[in-house]
Amino acid sequence: MATIDAFKMDGLGNDFIIIDGRENPINLEKEKIIELGSRTNIGFDQIIFIEKEKENSYPIKIFNSDGGEISACGNGSRCVAYLLGKSLNTKEIKLQTNNRILNAKIVEDFHVELEMGQPLLNFEDIPLSKTINPGNVSLNINNKTFDGGFCVNIGNPHIIFFVKDCFEYDLKVIGPKIENHDLFPEKINITFAQIIDKKNITVNVWERGAGLTKACGTAACATAVAAFEKKLVNNKVDIRFEEGLLNIKMDKSKNIFMTGPVSEIKNIKINI
Repeated sequence: MATIDAFKMDGLGNDFIIIDGRENPINLEKEKIIELGSRTNIGFDQIIFIEKEKENSYPIKIFNSDGGEISACGNGSRCVAYLLGKSLNTKEIKLQTNNRILNAKIVEDFHVELEMGQPLLNFEDIPLSKTINPGNVSLNINNKTFDGGFCVNIGNPHIIFFVKDCFEYDLKVIGPKIENHDLFPEKINITFAQIIDKKNITVNVWERGAGLTKACGTAACATAVAAFEKKLVNNKVDIRFEEGLLNIKMDKSKNIFMTGPVSEIKNIKINI
């Protein structure tokens, strides 16, 4: 069994293992990712592999704790950008996922801004399995109807429900059922969002392939987009999680910018 160096970081409790494969590429089997991701082992929401620089950007591969590869992870990307920025002595980093280029900037110590690009709002881009209005989705879960769901893709698919009390709903029960609903061919991330005022939203998030999470960057972006489209908030809003907040703003072209804290970089070793 080999031992490799890795890093452990988190953004508002949303935690990651980061493996730097710029010099020596490393691939792990799905079973190994699941084993490492267990909370009885190292534990993480996502594991992220940094690859060799390509065209002035750093490709990253992201896997959930269930071993499935995903296309986006906002908090994880901010952590990777901070790690690379400190390593390369620069404040600006360009990351490449399998469907987007992400521009990141260290705006102050332990705070990173990430340009997420534009949201995808058409049903086929989210994707949905039916030609319906993605801004007004109804689902029947456990004989209860959830109305007014807003679907959007922020590099990954999300549905957001705006409710009076976002913690009234047991996401451990209904989260997996919504995630795996046949309307969502690529599964989906779920957010129950509570509007506090025009500048603040509190959220409760179930992450596709990872479960109940303390924070989710793309969910924050998706919630801000949905609330803005519904005219519930301004184009700049704070999304509040258990351990803090992410600031989301959109420019006139609807490019999304997410700013928030990252943790210290912890050096670890893992057995593979």
